[in-house]
Amino acid sequence: MKFRSFESLSPAQIDSGLKLAVKDGVAAEVMATLTGGTFLVALALGFGASSFQIGLLAAIPTLANLFQLLALYLLHKYANRKAIAVVCSVFARLPLLLIGFLPLLFPAKTGILLLISLVFTHYFFGALSGTSWSSWLKDLVPEEILGSYFSHRSRIIQIVSVSLSLIVAFALDYVKAYSPGDINTVYSVMFFLGGAFGLYGVYLIFLTPEPRIQPVNKNMIKLFRQPLAEPNFRNFLIFNSCWAFAVNLAAPFFTVYMLKMLKFPLSYVVIFSIINQVSSILFIRMWGRYSDKYSNKTVLRICAPIYLCCIFAWTFTTFPDQHAFTIPLLVLIHIGCGMALGGINLSLNNIGFKLAPGKEDAAVFLSARSLVIAFFAGIAPIFGGMFADFFSQHELNWNIEWKGPLGNTIIQTLSLQSWDFFFFTASFLGLFALYRLTFVKEEGEVGRRVVVRELSVELGKEMRALSTLAGLKAIMFLPFSLFSFARNKQKDQKAYAQE
Repeated sequence: MKFRSFESLSPAQIDSGLKLAVKDGVAAEVMATLTGGTFLVALALGFGASSFQIGLLAAIPTLANLFQLLALYLLHKYANRKAIAVVCSVFARLPLLLIGFLPLLFPAKTGILLLISLVFTHYFFGALSGTSWSSWLKDLVPEEILGSYFSHRSRIIQIVSVSLSLIVAFALDYVKAYSPGDINTVYSVMFFLGGAFGLYGVYLIFLTPEPRIQPVNKNMIKLFRQPLAEPNFRNFLIFNSCWAFAVNLAAPFFTVYMLKMLKFPLSYVVIFSIINQVSSILFIRMWGRYSDKYSNKTVLRICAPIYLCCIFAWTFTTFPDQHAFTIPLLVLIHIGCGMALGGINLSLNNIGFKLAPGKEDAAVFLSARSLVIAFFAGIAPIFGGMFADFFSQHELNWNIEWKGPLGNTIIQTLSLQSWDFFFFTASFLGLFALYRLTFVKEEGEVGRRVVVRELSVELGKEMRALSTLAGLKAIMFLPFSLFSFARNKQKDQKAYAQE
């Protein structure tokens, strides 16, 4: 097998490579949907996993990125990103096939230990391949279309994820209700299929043309001093680290919270996840356009506060127990999270690409970012899992007592218990991360008010409708309004592209 690279790519090769990268993204998303996220947590809970083990599983994907230092050594020694990406991807995706045997062959105690080990192997080799693949994409995608291309790629990937997640969730709930003895077989089939799609993605990576890089014979310590010595990139790392820690302190436990605290069936949890993803799909093209037209930092300054408000809103889903507004509030939270998270992830990746220099040094800067972020994003859910039992025994209530002529009236304004402490703490730490964002400089940056003003004009019709007597009806049909708005935005974006 020859892993050929090219000194420079023709326009036809670039176009072919961009299409293959989209197809690989779809295959990888099918793999991730079937073998990760909500379904991995559900499988682990089926094995009787503790809160610490759930936190460990949530931390493994990011902690494994610490091994990108090894990937960078291989990359600079052999200067063949395709060979590293393909070989390591094969070793990363074969363990998923082995996980398929766990529910059928092993008891719960042994199964959870083997599950953690195989998931670690999967993400370890995935981190090695991901370093080469990220550097490869950096040179493949023209900088002037970074926002629009990755938003288009993300949108297609999320559509696939939404559709597949919904089908699998209802299938799992159906089997649990009518044939619970076959649930382990379903999990096995899911991981077998996920591994197969992952290996198909490796084939697509092999077909993607790679721009050639030269071997670099430099001390690894000196190499990693480069991104840390660059003030602007260092400020970006500080912001990204604070943000990753804040978000991952709470986000990995959203699924556990709904399954264990709210006692929702798996299909409910996946439906909420789908609402999140649909919202992201509807808005991510808009964020991609604005990131190209204005700046990624401006998009972050809009999306990040929205996401923090959504995290804090989780504390009101139980007040202190489930209430009539729990499900409507969760719907609004997931709509807001999806809308904001699409812009946040897109902007963070694009800033990382823009601040990294081209060719050989790009891998160093991108790997430095991944290593630092991996550490802080990885330790956050571990801390969460360790302190979960402690917080479950504590409660904080904040009440307002009003003395009136008819007696004292006590109004409960805030009630924190168990997971609520994580949501509150994550929101507070996220505010500090936003402060650190002000130190990051990006070329083409504009004031947030400019984008907010344009967004306000485009959303004006929706907001005016809510201010009339028909407002109640509009709120009831908010998801349809979002869909209509996004469809109109797509038409505008096509016209903008033609211009």
